[in-house]
Amino acid sequence: MKATDPETVGDQYTFIALGGSSKAIVSYYTGKRTMEATYVFAKDVRTRVIGAPEISTDGWRSYPAAIERAFNRDCSHGVIVKEYAATEPANAEASRRYSPGDVVAVTVERVIGNQVQVSTSYVERANLTLRMSQRRFTRLTNAFSKKFEHHEAAVALYAAHYNFCRVHETLRITPAMQLGVTDHVWSVGELIDAALAGELPGGTGPEFPQNLDCKDTLQSVRHEGQFKGRFTVIRGGRD
Repeated sequence: MKATDPETVGDQYTFIALGGSSKAIVSYYTGKRTMEATYVFAKDVRTRVIGAPEISTDGWRSYPAAIERAFNRDCSHGVIVKEYAATEPANAEASRRYSPGDVVAVTVERVIGNQVQVSTSYVERANLTLRMSQRRFTRLTNAFSKKFEHHEAAVALYAAHYNFCRVHETLRITPAMQLGVTDHVWSVGELIDAALAGELPGGTGPEFPQNLDCKDTLQSVRHEGQFKGRFTVIRGGRD
């Protein structure tokens, strides 16, 4: 990756698809906040779920077209937009200045299908967990990533640890155990051994896709390489 590559320089965003009942990170993608990146993410989600899932997203304008194109309308999709009160003035104390305002309005739109519940609460909490667990996402510090490939690798490591090593407070087991792809909480050592043995997707090289939960050999939507994994996909529905 070249330091002058516009795709790897400047602000980067992390897209996360979270299973509603399993709390597992089904797919993730780090890149620019563009229509192309949104479609790459949505297409990857499609390869990792079966059936017609119910999808809830925020109001990012690229989601409706990207999801319709990736899923060919074989899903239901609802959009929820939250409006916040005006932000605090610049001279406000730090605890308020960098916190979101109070929610003053919520708008729900059913784009595909007519799912009963449209909510992004779980993934919003997952985003908070990511920011609290990764210093690379902390504002106003020198801990932010200096190289895109390092940042991408850090997100991959976080997703693997979240799914296999971290016991979810609500589930009382790991998301991977909830999905039935493992029968115990993995240690960090097991995670490293699996990665070194080529049994975990992830990393930044062209031979691996970014994300987790592969079944058989999947073609990476971002790279040309392939990976033969041993993880299961998630059945569509309210998950």
